[in-house]
Amino acid sequence: MKWLPLACVLAFAAGCGASLPPPSDRLATAEAGARSARELGASKEPKAALHLKLAEEQISQAKGLMTEGDNRRADMILQRAGADAELSVMLAKEHNANSEASEAKEKLKNVTGGK
Repeated sequence: MKWLPLACVLAFAAGCGASLPPPSDRLATAEAGARSARELGASKEPKAALHLKLAEEQISQAKGLMTEGDNRRADMILQRAGADAELSVMLAKEHNANSEASEAKEKLKNVTGGK
């Protein structure tokens, strides 16, 4: 009789965790961010590549958790994955902009005769 209230609380807590719907929108957002980073050439910049790798690993981990029904943890991991993917995109864009700026400087230098 002493354990009945504890058992009820545990059963209720387990039921609440299962009632959270799969974070499908967050998964799609994280996957889209990772895809964008790949398309922008994140693999060419070490920091961007690192964050892309982290995002991809977290997406994979979250998918496994969703399969197991642990949607709450999957959602938290997908939040991190989305942030890592977004950072990878920004770092890849910065790398591309710096490369374009260097090319433009080189062209200008060639046009002006090295002055």
